[in-house]
Amino acid sequence: MRRIVALAAVTAALAALLGGCSDGDGSRDGRITLRFQSLAWQDESVRANKELVREWNAAHPEIRVEYVQGSWDSVHDQLLTSFEGGEAPDIIHDASDDLADFAYGGELADLTPLLTGRLKRDIPESGWGTTTFGDGVYGVPFLQEPRVLIANKKILDASGVRIPTVEKPWSWPEFRRTAKELTAWMRTEGSDGAGKYAVAWPLKDPVSATLNLGLSTGGRLFHRGADGKVTIRFTEGDAVVPGTIHDQVNTDGSASGTTLGMGGSDTLPGLFGGKYAMVPLGFSYRQQIIQQAPEGFAWTVLPAPAGAVGGLAQGAGPQTLSIAEASSHKREAARFLDFFLRPDNMLRLARGDWMLPTGTRALTDPSLRTAEHGWATGTALARELRPAPAQSVRGYPEWKDKVATPAFQEYYSGAIGRTELEKRLVKDGNRVLARYQRRPAGG
Repeated sequence: MRRIVALAAVTAALAALLGGCSDGDGSRDGRITLRFQSLAWQDESVRANKELVREWNAAHPEIRVEYVQGSWDSVHDQLLTSFEGGEAPDIIHDASDDLADFAYGGELADLTPLLTGRLKRDIPESGWGTTTFGDGVYGVPFLQEPRVLIANKKILDASGVRIPTVEKPWSWPEFRRTAKELTAWMRTEGSDGAGKYAVAWPLKDPVSATLNLGLSTGGRLFHRGADGKVTIRFTEGDAVVPGTIHDQVNTDGSASGTTLGMGGSDTLPGLFGGKYAMVPLGFSYRQQIIQQAPEGFAWTVLPAPAGAVGGLAQGAGPQTLSIAEASSHKREAARFLDFFLRPDNMLRLARGDWMLPTGTRALTDPSLRTAEHGWATGTALARELRPAPAQSVRGYPEWKDKVATPAFQEYYSGAIGRTELEKRLVKDGNRVLARYQRRPAGG
């Protein structure tokens, strides 16, 4: 009986070994198989991703790419689990502000020796700055989007307020004054005026929006010292954007408090119905507006307010493609990335996701410079995008989830004031960062 059990165990182990070899080195006919986990979710984007994978596989039968569908909602925790379990995909779709811990932890491959000269030259240094950690490059930034104001054109035109342009945007103080004026005008129109607001801030996830817009006013929050360590300081530049949002909700009554806990999509019915005149959203939300807006709804894309220090500068956390350090086929994976991100292909991916390509050649395409659907406004803002303030900060995901998100949510709702907000962000935040910075780079 013991011999039968032992034989069964050996058979099971051998089967697992053979299965592992097949998964790790390709199929048994000698082909290499690369697993590509994509986070594309909009129909057009998924279709563009899958089409490119099919085109690669048709042209490269010796290196097959297997498309794996991931989700933005759970990607960080899912990657943590897959890295720890030795089951990470070869090619990883993520966002640049999620890469730092994985890069410093040794889970992602340094792409410096793997990337082609063409791809390196096509993406500006500002783009590469979002995926550079220490001396290495751990992702290829390929899609980006500014935050813009999606506005009900009929309301803005009828109210008589000045319409901002990229050449002459609103300043943050003018934005606040205009929102008060616009709200007052909206409330004189119709019987339900009391429930109308110039602005709806969807801040279910308030941190990235606050920090990225803060670059326009000179806000940085994270400061790296000569020893390479990062500390948090809350300056006057950091206070302008959150102070404007807080005052619009709690002092002026020009922004709705009920939208603070919403995601961007949740605010669209109110925009369509005339309850809100403007919603600050990522550029890609235009696709949802086209799909969901009622017939005859007139809308426009406006630049976010400009600051006295940074102008229209915004932080950006581009979507990225990385290669797992544990992959047995890094060079083959890099070949796929070079194909996937050729200028024409990058343009297909950008249009599929209603975002902007990071590549300079793709960005010059005439289809991105038309006034239709606000493409020209977004493309003009591309030159103002900068690496997000927390891009290379170890421990940022924990700081964001445990410290910054609840602190900003309470501040915007009026539950706490600026002093308490600063105390939490700085004092509690520096405790989190210090713990990560005591760890060795590979740990």
